[in-house]
Amino acid sequence: MKLSTSRLAAFSSALLLEGALAATSGNFDVLTINVAGLPAILNDNGVPGDKAANAAAMGAKFSEYGIDVVQLQEDFNYHAHVYRTNTHPHRTATSGGVPFGSGLNTVSYLPWVDFRRIKWNKCSDASQFDCLTPKGFTFMRVAISSDSSTAAYVDFYNLHADAGVEPGDFTARNDNVKQVVDYIATWSKGNAVVVAGDFNSRYTRTGDTGIRDLLASENPSGPRLKDAWVELLYNNVIPQSPSSCGNPAANDLCEIVDKVFYRASPLLNLQATDVRYDTLRFLQADGNILTDHNPVLVNYTWSSGASLRQSSLFGGPHGTWFSDVPVLAGTNKPKTATITFRGGSRLDSVGLTLTDGTLFAHGGTGGSVVSLVLEATEYWTQAELCSGQRKGQTRNFYIRAVTSSGRSLTAGSATSSCQTFTAPSGWQIVGFVGQDGSEVDQLAFVYAPR
Repeated sequence: MKLSTSRLAAFSSALLLEGALAATSGNFDVLTINVAGLPAILNDNGVPGDKAANAAAMGAKFSEYGIDVVQLQEDFNYHAHVYRTNTHPHRTATSGGVPFGSGLNTVSYLPWVDFRRIKWNKCSDASQFDCLTPKGFTFMRVAISSDSSTAAYVDFYNLHADAGVEPGDFTARNDNVKQVVDYIATWSKGNAVVVAGDFNSRYTRTGDTGIRDLLASENPSGPRLKDAWVELLYNNVIPQSPSSCGNPAANDLCEIVDKVFYRASPLLNLQATDVRYDTLRFLQADGNILTDHNPVLVNYTWSSGASLRQSSLFGGPHGTWFSDVPVLAGTNKPKTATITFRGGSRLDSVGLTLTDGTLFAHGGTGGSVVSLVLEATEYWTQAELCSGQRKGQTRNFYIRAVTSSGRSLTAGSATSSCQTFTAPSGWQIVGFVGQDGSEVDQLAFVYAPR
């Protein structure tokens, strides 16, 4: 997706707002950068010049270089200066300066459908004042391509881990990373993932076990997370004794505490193609550094899955995430045999049974049950969803399934806010992803070839 800044912004908006055909392959880049935004009176970070001016310079450079997604850490008291000069169309609202905010923000040319801030369970003041602010990580589900029927999402995480090298620091920092691993297991099940940020960790420190645990974390539906730096520069072998970097880094082989991990999914092939320390593009006019961290830039190529794809998400980001993708990824030529819904005044649950007997059901137990048994040569090819408000939250109120034979099944109550989802030519609906509770809050359909 390497377009000019203006063309990329227009393209991203058109994908979601004007119903353009979703792309099935492309590329994007991600920058992670600690912007040294602590108040100067607390920490000058060893960076010459005025912090407000440096923040403004970085904000402008993010736009000038057309970087698709920028993950910022330590974006505290000079946040307004970063945003004053930045023109990315999608930007997180600040959570505040010291001591109220986490310092984590994102600017992006790609839109997202969900965003959350999560505070660390543990912090340590053993060597620095890490408990002074509510540090943690953020989560967002970014749409790298989307139209009314098909979409490609990547779950982005931005983090700032506990600092220091005292025993208490290692304990807190490793727990920080474990917290992210656990969150990914629940909220990114079945999805492609990019985890970027200031890990305050090095492979050469024996106490920093968290980043190795991140690499070893299980993924039931596909490949494990990879460190783009280890993968591309060290052929997937963690280096035993890389040198520490200066600032600017003399080369890309030395190790810093800022890292970018990623994984693909059955829905999305994702491959890092280039990683570099991007410090030389982030210097002051006089050649001095703008921040005390080397920014890390990673380029990715992506393509839609050959065996599984999904529709765009519809509804509200409430309830608990679910995904049929891990099961479908291990199913040979899945086909829907029976469609089953529950509904009344709203849509209570959605479900289906595959020809091999696998059952998927999501939502609650309210409403009346309706079912449709498909013929051997009949496929579920289209769906319509309608949403509405319930207790101040957006939920799915209605669903209509249409088969390749023209038969249909409905549940719930239609509203004025509806969207139709059509499987790509030669594909069929075989499962779901979304968020649910007692009802169906958010829903997307999983497609497989006929």
